[in-house]
Amino acid sequence: MDFKLGIGKSDFAALRESGNYYVDKTELIYELVNNTGNEVTLFTRPRRFGKTLMMSMMENFFNIRKDSERLFEGLAITEHADFCKKWMNQYPILFISFKDAESETYDVAYAKLMTIIADVCKSNSEICNNNTIDKDDLEVFARLKAQKGTESDVQNSLKTIMRMMNAVYGQKVILLIDEYDVPLAKASEKDTAKNQYYSRMHDVIKGIMSTALKDNEFLQFAVITGCLRIAMESIFTGTNNFASYSVLDERFSNYFGFLENEVETMLEAADRKEAAKEIREWYDGYVFGNSYVYCPWDVINHISALIYKRTTRPKNYWKNTSHNGILLTFVKRTDFDVADKFETLLNGGMITQTISDELTYDTLHASEDNLWSVLLMTGYITKSVPEEDGDTVSLKIPNKEISSIFEDTVVKYFNETVNKDEIGELINTLWDGDENRATEIVSDLLWNTISYNDYHEDYYHAFLAGVFVGRGYSVESNKEKGLGRPDILLKDRKNRRAIIIEAKKSDKKSDLNKDCDKALKQIADEMYAEGLNGYEQIYCYGVAFFQKQAKVKLLVLN
Repeated sequence: MDFKLGIGKSDFAALRESGNYYVDKTELIYELVNNTGNEVTLFTRPRRFGKTLMMSMMENFFNIRKDSERLFEGLAITEHADFCKKWMNQYPILFISFKDAESETYDVAYAKLMTIIADVCKSNSEICNNNTIDKDDLEVFARLKAQKGTESDVQNSLKTIMRMMNAVYGQKVILLIDEYDVPLAKASEKDTAKNQYYSRMHDVIKGIMSTALKDNEFLQFAVITGCLRIAMESIFTGTNNFASYSVLDERFSNYFGFLENEVETMLEAADRKEAAKEIREWYDGYVFGNSYVYCPWDVINHISALIYKRTTRPKNYWKNTSHNGILLTFVKRTDFDVADKFETLLNGGMITQTISDELTYDTLHASEDNLWSVLLMTGYITKSVPEEDGDTVSLKIPNKEISSIFEDTVVKYFNETVNKDEIGELINTLWDGDENRATEIVSDLLWNTISYNDYHEDYYHAFLAGVFVGRGYSVESNKEKGLGRPDILLKDRKNRRAIIIEAKKSDKKSDLNKDCDKALKQIADEMYAEGLNGYEQIYCYGVAFFQKQAKVKLLVLN
């Protein structure tokens, strides 16, 4: 089968030259340049939604140093023949990405930023051979290339290089800045009153942006990408003719992520059409403007796995591309009462929130609305319907993949915050056979967790397993014993005693006692105690759950 997918390829030329499948998004170029008058355009989207590939595509199209006609052959942009004649390979391009300019400390992050700028200088070093360039610019360029520039040199670096390009090529420069907010995101995360990480990095990025974008006579236009739109007055002060398009905006909404028909066409080309439903459930559901879109990173990874093995099950590809600390930070906030909202989202429901797509990193955590806005802009939640407009919108978790990230975060939070003394008392109570006190403690623990899966039996099983793991006992979960598999088996080998727990979900509160009896009968009938030879005391517990209430009943086997 002549079908190849380039996982992780964000270089447009490499993707096209290697014959990898490409979902055609080139019409964006025409829409942006021909149909807007934007001098500066900012696109904000979650990670892994094709921002870098889009920027590489634009760089290849406009770059005066390249001959890109073959790369774009057969793609949508070539249907605009006059436009291509006017714009393809006609302008000098300055393309820079800030995605690696991050670190635990400001000094290291700043050093990485200088390295990035130095690499840009090296890739454009041929312009230094032109005698039209001002000698002072040549000196600054040499310092930047050698990573010896002053902070002023760094803040003026992009404008300096653009002035040199303009002198050489006699054309204004198209500026492409990818992942502009990465340095600020890490700075915000690691900022303290002592290190002033955020304010220092903010000043540097603001300096770079303002000199490159504001009243720059060498700028044809600029395109910038990132995850969040940082408030205009914070970074883009004084920038004229500035346009920003976030996940809330209708315009350009279909150019980031894959549309339904694009995924169907790809599956047909890969001969894997039968996977459409699963891929939709796991990786679709994002609402950008008026478009429903799939996460392209997930679709490409999963179809690639399906080509290797047709029966491959969907999994979470997105969670490992970056840390998910923002979720845990949100859940841990004791000053925000968000537990009920998280439970609603985890159980497939919707919440209504006031949202803003214009934020500053130093105030992200200042309000609950800001944090919901961040989750929306970074892809953890999405609008429920495209037609919804205004600042107040209905929000939901988009698909199974993101739901699994939420569930993992909730479990992690419970494990980190559970009252260790209460857990210890519960275990001692179970060894003592005090079913009444055990009922009270399990109910208290359950109340303090965020439940998900709409109180399915699997949720309660995971809850119990999390309670007992790491408490100094051998814990087995759903391991075959006798004729079946007990939910929990806790063994105290030293004292020759064991606990068997079978959990049931009750349909109503009045069924708790009856369902405990069913659980105990199942333990006896299925002979779960078989194989525990040598254990002198075996405590069998039936535990029944109804929403956030529990009932514990005991049967002792000697």
